[in-house]
Amino acid sequence: MLKTKLHITPTWLFRNEENDLLDPVIFALLNGVHDTGKLTRAAQKAGISYRHAWNLLTRGELFFGMPMVTMRKGYGTRLSPLGEQLLWSEQRLRARLEPQLDSMASELNHQLQQLLEGAHPVLRLHASHGYAVALLAELPGELDLRYCNPLEALSALNRGDCDLASFHLPASPPLAARVMAAYHDQLAGQNLRVIRFVTRRQGLILRAETRQQVHGLADLTRPGLRFINRDEHSGTRVLFNLLLEAHHIDEAHLTNAAQEEFTHTAVAAYVAAGMADVGFGVEAAAAQFGLEFINLATEHYLLVCHESQLRQHNLCQLMEAMGSDSFLSAVDHLAGYTPDKCGTPCTFDELLKDGIDQS
Repeated sequence: MLKTKLHITPTWLFRNEENDLLDPVIFALLNGVHDTGKLTRAAQKAGISYRHAWNLLTRGELFFGMPMVTMRKGYGTRLSPLGEQLLWSEQRLRARLEPQLDSMASELNHQLQQLLEGAHPVLRLHASHGYAVALLAELPGELDLRYCNPLEALSALNRGDCDLASFHLPASPPLAARVMAAYHDQLAGQNLRVIRFVTRRQGLILRAETRQQVHGLADLTRPGLRFINRDEHSGTRVLFNLLLEAHHIDEAHLTNAAQEEFTHTAVAAYVAAGMADVGFGVEAAAAQFGLEFINLATEHYLLVCHESQLRQHNLCQLMEAMGSDSFLSAVDHLAGYTPDKCGTPCTFDELLKDGIDQS
């Protein structure tokens, strides 16, 4: 078994015409200034000395020709417009690329694992990107986690390209029936089983100043209110479109609805940067960026497999670990997430009768 796993992290490199580079730790420093308002504490959070922090800011001002922070006696240290733009750009970069890079790292770890003598079987999971599913990679055993949309995940499961696929169903029975119908071709006749995992809250993500004019879906049609959408093939987009339909709202009446991001985190980063006024996604993404959240729907995030795979040792190991106290505690610490009979297998019929109606 691999003792060290590979991780891939995106990093900005700023290079000027003289081929000088700006130390990427500047982003950790800017984030610390944003969170604390004090350069001393920001330097501590970034793991550098105060002197090094000061030198970085001085060099950055020379590099860009304008300051990245403003300092006023009695008011502390604040990000300048340049500093804010740099910070939000870096956070949007991470939000956009990290799921793909995590998938690439998982693939590389899987390939390395196969080179080891007596390598343990690797459990392959194709899943929608999310905060709780990322925790599964930290459990015992080898998990090859690839991020993709529900249609891709279920198709891979049916082809035998993965052992598990993620799927999410709204807790509302009418909405759940619509989602089941949307994925009927991928679910029918496959002798599938569901492994219960978590519930999560989905809703509107917005800044505090926007909260005064947005109270629900109907307000999204307000003139000039900029919306950031999820990609059209995501499960979250399917849910959002169903909610619009239930409220008789035409998506064409939403400003900038054609603009899309591919993860909940990217939507929240887009709103936090002021590039949109409101988006739709999970509560955990709003909490990550200190944004407001209006809950609109609760859904079950599930794992799906073929019935025969429930007897696989590595899958049994995963289901047992999902029910452990430490894992349930980790889920509970995610905003908007709740353990949902974690690791318990059932059929779709049993879930629709029990898990949906009682949510």
